[in-house]
Amino acid sequence: MFDRIKKAFTRESRTDAPAAVQDERAYAPIADWAQAEGFNFSPMSLGFALDGPLAGKPCRVEVGKPSRKYVIGEELRGRAELGIDPDVMLLLMNRPLKDQLVRQAYAQFTDSLQTSVDGNLPEEVRVLAMFDEVGWDSIPRAFWSRYAVVAEDRAHASAWLDAEVARQLLDWPTPAPAADLPFMLMLLRGKAYLRMQHGPVHLPTLRHAMQVFRAVGESARKAFPVQG
Repeated sequence: MFDRIKKAFTRESRTDAPAAVQDERAYAPIADWAQAEGFNFSPMSLGFALDGPLAGKPCRVEVGKPSRKYVIGEELRGRAELGIDPDVMLLLMNRPLKDQLVRQAYAQFTDSLQTSVDGNLPEEVRVLAMFDEVGWDSIPRAFWSRYAVVAEDRAHASAWLDAEVARQLLDWPTPAPAADLPFMLMLLRGKAYLRMQHGPVHLPTLRHAMQVFRAVGESARKAFPVQG
């Protein structure tokens, strides 16, 4: 009898232990890639973080529990301290997300029971409420079908987003993220931000997202005055 109980507990411990081992093994290729790219990899309770340079400036990228209600599951988010003119505000996001957040902002502004806009609104919603969508002919129509760019100054937007970055945003590795999954890039207060809904660990998608984030960070440093 005691042997059977012992075996039962042994089976349970064997089924519990591999979960952590499997996570460690799943993250091993990411850790190796991060090290090769000059990033420090650190595991978190529900994901991991990468710290290192982007466009020559400090950057942190995390995959884990979402910080936005419109993200379901895991969120990939990044912030790079670009040090550019803090008055430059630009926003790029996929159209389904823009439509969703515009409806949210409209509801906030038109609610007759409210005397002011909710101060807890995400910054991207505020930018959507303040500025209009812009576009230009040098970017393919396929890009504009999938993404929207919002800016106070279209010249700023076109200086930031070139044809190569637009191509990267259309050319995701297989299996590519669905066009309706939340995705956002933003320049605000001298920093660059990235947010996207992130499914199971997939190094090619992470690598491509970081490539895009690096490209928009570098273009922002070239296009706008650098402070200090």
